[in-house]
Amino acid sequence: MAANEGIGGDVAKFYNKLEEKGKESRQESRIYHMRNFNNWLKSMIINDFSDKVKKSKPRPERRGEAPYHKDLSDPEQSFTVLDIGCGKGGDLLKWSKARIDHFVGVDIAGTSVEQAEGRYEENKRKNPRMFSADFHTADCTKVDLETLYGDKKMTFDIVTSQFAFHYCFESIEQADCMLKNITNRLRPGGYFVGTTTDANDIVARVRASKASNSVYDVKFDPPLSDEEPPPIFGAKYNFHLEGVVDCPEFLVHFPTLVELAEKHGLMLICQRRFDSYFNSWKDTENGRPLLKHMRCMEDFNKQSNRLAGGDPLGPQYEHARNFLESHPDLRSVGTLTKDEWEAITLYLVFAFKKMK
Repeated sequence: MAANEGIGGDVAKFYNKLEEKGKESRQESRIYHMRNFNNWLKSMIINDFSDKVKKSKPRPERRGEAPYHKDLSDPEQSFTVLDIGCGKGGDLLKWSKARIDHFVGVDIAGTSVEQAEGRYEENKRKNPRMFSADFHTADCTKVDLETLYGDKKMTFDIVTSQFAFHYCFESIEQADCMLKNITNRLRPGGYFVGTTTDANDIVARVRASKASNSVYDVKFDPPLSDEEPPPIFGAKYNFHLEGVVDCPEFLVHFPTLVELAEKHGLMLICQRRFDSYFNSWKDTENGRPLLKHMRCMEDFNKQSNRLAGGDPLGPQYEHARNFLESHPDLRSVGTLTKDEWEAITLYLVFAFKKMK
């Protein structure tokens, strides 16, 4: 497949032009709390699988040893991560808190990669003991990443792809290339973890004319047939998420993903919708305080006068009102709007383990 075929160029242009907004501007976003929720959920994923990696190490991590004193190609000494679709580097601090030793970030959008590298350098100045890192601009659905790594012996404990894996399902060749890039340097026993849309849910919502609200919209190109199933590869839809995404994506036919992954030595160990994953972590020792710290929910009561979804007596908060009515001892409750929750539940968490 020629490098200029497909939607990769359009996707790169969209994200290259996407303006980097400051914290104050983000707080004014209609989906401010939803974006915080997604970041919280990624934190839970990172913590979960980082703990699994550390428990699998032959010997305990040597606390206090700087990453550059370790042999990064030695799985007994180092904890390394490859992020495919790293974007602007929004997860760098999450990985720093997981105490990794080295990070490789790759993204199709060169401007985003430059911003990620700048963010890393800024964080490194504040914390000189932060992990080492490399950044590359590449389309991982078409390019062999083996040609990019500085250390030819480097392998990874975790490969992650957050909200980006669906692009590889444009064709079977691209999906195969992506999975090769994931598995070629993934250590035996290592994990491939990610987030993507739930294809079955998207199709069901579109056919029921329920795939659009005030924060998101899904339209298939060409329109989805009511009789025929969508193609396994190249099932393109245009996805709009308020202020964040406005470009084409592809359905990920999950049974096919599992089949292809097995061919590359990956075994499925987790497939859960966001709401299910949230329910597992929201009351944990780490999850509960982080939900509050990251402001993942807005504080709701019937007298609230500035809410993301507008009128506190409107349909966006019916679920919150019902909850407070059934809990008269409570004056307020943390919540998301109905439309934000509908957008969140389009997504699922997945994880594969490389078989030894």
